[in-house]
Amino acid sequence: MKRDYDDPVYKEWRLRVFKRDNFTCQMPSCGCKKRLNAHHIQKWSSAPHLRFDEYNGITLCYNCHKKITKHEHIYESLFMDIVRANSDG
Repeated sequence: MKRDYDDPVYKEWRLRVFKRDNFTCQMPSCGCKKRLNAHHIQKWSSAPHLRFDEYNGITLCYNCHKKITKHEHIYESLFMDIVRANSDG
């Protein structure tokens, strides 16, 4: 299934992720607040059951999102820890 960025369910998921992360890139030592992307921690294509689960999303700026592309698996546990910490408070 191809992603529809205009889908209201997708837009709502993205907004929930951004709000939880205070509209700030969550990559350690970045903190950028511009050109934000909602990144799926477990990939859209391989985890359809998690597509709209806000705990499977993290806010990254465009540059950090680009840097991790094709290396997502390396960051999975780090991102899960960050999401868990952001969700607790």
